[in-house]
Amino acid sequence: MRTADFDYCLPPELIAQRPAAERDQCRLLVLHRHSGQVEHGEFRALREYLRPGDVLVLNNSRVIPARLRGVNAKSGGQFELLLLEANGLNDWWVMLRPGKRARVGTRMVLCDGLGQRTAVEAEVVATNPEGHRRLRFTGTPNLLEALDELGETPLPPYIDRAAAGPNELDRERYQTVYAHPPGSVAAPTAGLHFTDALLNAIRADGVQVCFLTLHVGLGTFAPVKTEMLSQHIMHEERYEVPEATAHLINAAKQSGQRVFAVGTTTIRVLESLARSARTTGSDPVTAQVRSGRGRTDIFLHPPCDFKVADALLTNFHLPRSTLLMLVSAFAAPNQTRGRDLVLSAYAEAVGRRYRFFSYGDAMLVL
Repeated sequence: MRTADFDYCLPPELIAQRPAAERDQCRLLVLHRHSGQVEHGEFRALREYLRPGDVLVLNNSRVIPARLRGVNAKSGGQFELLLLEANGLNDWWVMLRPGKRARVGTRMVLCDGLGQRTAVEAEVVATNPEGHRRLRFTGTPNLLEALDELGETPLPPYIDRAAAGPNELDRERYQTVYAHPPGSVAAPTAGLHFTDALLNAIRADGVQVCFLTLHVGLGTFAPVKTEMLSQHIMHEERYEVPEATAHLINAAKQSGQRVFAVGTTTIRVLESLARSARTTGSDPVTAQVRSGRGRTDIFLHPPCDFKVADALLTNFHLPRSTLLMLVSAFAAPNQTRGRDLVLSAYAEAVGRRYRFFSYGDAMLVL
């Protein structure tokens, strides 16, 4: 399929700039993939689509304050940094602007949230073909522990904030209530709608709630620049699946219960593990999901099959994005008609003035 097949028109005013007043007060569009039927309601109505014995799987990665600001140690020129992935202690790959001024050997002084210089410095030690810089940080025992003072919430570029610096609303709301291990540079946004009270109510309904971790990097959101989907290469992202989560999912699959994946990041981990089980010759029933750590660069797009997830809870995604392609694949496994199903549902959402993207409304594909 072509990248252009996943384009659609979205009025700019439907791009959500702020979260809903309460996390679970957003809207929910439900797409029944076998019939094509679409329903509309509130996110709290998610409980109506869950049954006792179902397993709800969420990505608990914590977003770090990954956007940093600094000045050239010699010239005073300003830099903006976005942390991408740690290579080790105080050793990170970053996206840096303006990149042309950041040759190997360039040193910069980081600034705090008020724009004041700090004792933390960074030196460019390498570049890669994508234009990213590898930085070594000094002046702090562990950069991760200094980010609350230095960093800003790494909001996507379509969310407009007039001023740089700390924003307490974003620090709270661009983070799931169950976020735990730090490592993501973008939020697993499908989980932003859950509250502790809603999760407890879901548990009380007899649904098993469990967690895995995928640290979201640029690979999830990088634009597809190739003409054909088959030519696009995803970046790798780190994941971890606890033994308890693997046990619950495998037990559900063996007993005929459903697995609800919360977010495209979650479904990428589950389907990566399922494909790994097949390539190693494991029993596809008893070894659907294995616990442990790994990295995945899986790119799910039409047509492809899904071995673990029976339902997908997600947000509304950007045109031509790998996320939209994944949802389209899930809407019609092993077929290409899922694109038409999803884009038709998106058109209905636009007509009903749903809010789109990270802070927007939710969509359930059953």
